[in-house]
Amino acid sequence: MTTPLPPGAPGSEPLPPAAPDLWAQARPEDAAPDAAEPAAAHAQSPGWEREVLENLVMASIREQRAARRWRMFGRMSWLLVLLLLGWMMFGRDVATTTVSGPHTAVVDIKGEIATGAEASAEFVVAAMRSAFEDSGSKAVVLLINSPGGSPVQAGIINDEIRRLKAKHDKPVYAVVEETCASAAYYIAAAADEIFVDKASIVGSIGVLMDGFGFTGTMEKLGVERRLMTAGENKGFLDPFSPQTEAQRAHAQTMLDQIHQQFITAVKNGRGERLKIDSDTFSGLFWTGQQAVDMGLADKLGNLDYVAREVVKVEEVIDYTRRDNVAERLAKKFGAAIGGGAVQTLRSALPVLR
Repeated sequence: MTTPLPPGAPGSEPLPPAAPDLWAQARPEDAAPDAAEPAAAHAQSPGWEREVLENLVMASIREQRAARRWRMFGRMSWLLVLLLLGWMMFGRDVATTTVSGPHTAVVDIKGEIATGAEASAEFVVAAMRSAFEDSGSKAVVLLINSPGGSPVQAGIINDEIRRLKAKHDKPVYAVVEETCASAAYYIAAAADEIFVDKASIVGSIGVLMDGFGFTGTMEKLGVERRLMTAGENKGFLDPFSPQTEAQRAHAQTMLDQIHQQFITAVKNGRGERLKIDSDTFSGLFWTGQQAVDMGLADKLGNLDYVAREVVKVEEVIDYTRRDNVAERLAKKFGAAIGGGAVQTLRSALPVLR
């Protein structure tokens, strides 16, 4: 067994120099120690994995919160839109009692005067009350453009005009645009003065009840009408049943009585200004200029003229009560159930037009 000689011992060979450490030369910390120290320190710091996970979790939470806020914003936006649509469709433009500066109050009476229409007694009376009760209104102007309608609705409005005038001591003026006939003139007659355009249509002081009779046609076609009633006159307005002379006389009595009520209202409203002749209450209608000559109207003039020259207050405030969007759509497309039957029944009632 041979024993190795220690270095430096006599007879020993000198060892070759150690090879250079290439890996040590390539290490980044040796080449750029300042740049590598933070990353190395971070990698070698205890719990760095937890810090990374916490950052990821917090970023996810922030993202979820932002998404939740956007969802809530979107829902609130849709809720506001739905509330706005609901208000537009089901909220009514109801005139309310207010206190304002001096002005001329205006209430529109346009279209058919009937229950449920914009020119119904319910809407017009509510608007007139608000106009009279406002301390700033110096006068109330009824802006009329209507061919007529229900004598009942017109009578209610006529009575209310006279009551409100006496209660509030404010003048009422009727201003006619294109048409003021029948029930519309019934209303206008209660005003203190009536202003018209020279080409307006005014008058038609009469009552009618129209319909059709198909009894002869049904017999020719071999169609049998099966109508059962309790009361011998219950179906006398039925267009498919014959009408007796007694029934015709009864209907005529009704029309004459309503006509007389109309005539009385006109006489009370116009007084000595009315120049009565054989045609005045015959149902004829005239131009605005003719109406002035006959005493059915007072002067030529429009809304601006009345506010400026008569009331002496040019500012105009509209108190008209109008339908909401849903009601307009229902009327336009006939959405009301039984609307056709109601219209048929209405056509059989006395009408001022």
